[in-house]
Amino acid sequence: MHWQEISVTTNEIMEEAVTNLFYEIGAAGVVIEDPNLINRYVQEDVWDAYEFPKEIMDAEHVIVKGYLPVDDKLPLILEQFNGALAALSGFFKDSYVSVQLSRLQEEDWANSWKEYYKPKKVSERIVVVPGWEEYNPEEGEIIVKLDPGMAFGTGNHPTTMICIKALEKYIEPGWRIADIGTGSGIIAISAAKLGAESVCAVDLDTLAVRVARLNVKRNMVEELVEVRQGNLLQGIDKTFNIIVANIIADVIIEMSEYAYERLEPSGIFIASGIIEDRQDEVINKLQEEGFKLVEVMTDNAWRGIVVTKG
Repeated sequence: MHWQEISVTTNEIMEEAVTNLFYEIGAAGVVIEDPNLINRYVQEDVWDAYEFPKEIMDAEHVIVKGYLPVDDKLPLILEQFNGALAALSGFFKDSYVSVQLSRLQEEDWANSWKEYYKPKKVSERIVVVPGWEEYNPEEGEIIVKLDPGMAFGTGNHPTTMICIKALEKYIEPGWRIADIGTGSGIIAISAAKLGAESVCAVDLDTLAVRVARLNVKRNMVEELVEVRQGNLLQGIDKTFNIIVANIIADVIIEMSEYAYERLEPSGIFIASGIIEDRQDEVINKLQEEGFKLVEVMTDNAWRGIVVTKG
């Protein structure tokens, strides 16, 4: 399979907005080269400086790369992306945007970013470790072995960390969990390792389903986690104690009614992938459906909303 790499060089202030734009067009993977973040990790001894090319360490701008399959839909998606990116630039003072396109084979992309992906503690207990890395856990730590492939969800993105932190905070042993928009399967696997009785992991993208199944097998939780292809909660007749959706605001609004129906009494809905500007809109819709607000979790401009079934 061939992939279209879209590389956007931009200011730090536009990084999250551009990243979110990639998710909205259905990008099958996003890579962010942020020199400030990399240098911070180097200073915190998370990564070693020698692992990074000097041109990345010294770069003036952030580079956000998204990946789309090369098919007959690609020209229209690229046209829509360029239009949305131009409109987005108008919202930011002194914005800078430069776009480059290139074609990659899947195996080229899958290997190129591995040197930048290191073990990371994403919550109080969960440590995400690449499948090719060794890691000795400290007492109480839970390891999730992960190879994201082309699917979104390395654990480093703020929206993913918000979901895992919320899940760790609220899950009870023996609960049934749904992970909608599972991506690489990281949230579903975390739920299983945190004591879930069963986890239903759903994604519309066939590649994400394939990658998630491989990661479930790698973490030896096949008996607990079922990965299926599907559109949100459609076709699911089970009820859950917790539903997690790490998607975008519009989709969370769309699925809020069905999430309410598929939750047990006093069940919890964890919704993430929400930009700060859409927070109130999402909360209002959830409350209209009967949910009660528990808390709003924040990570820079990203929001995670935790509600309970009233």
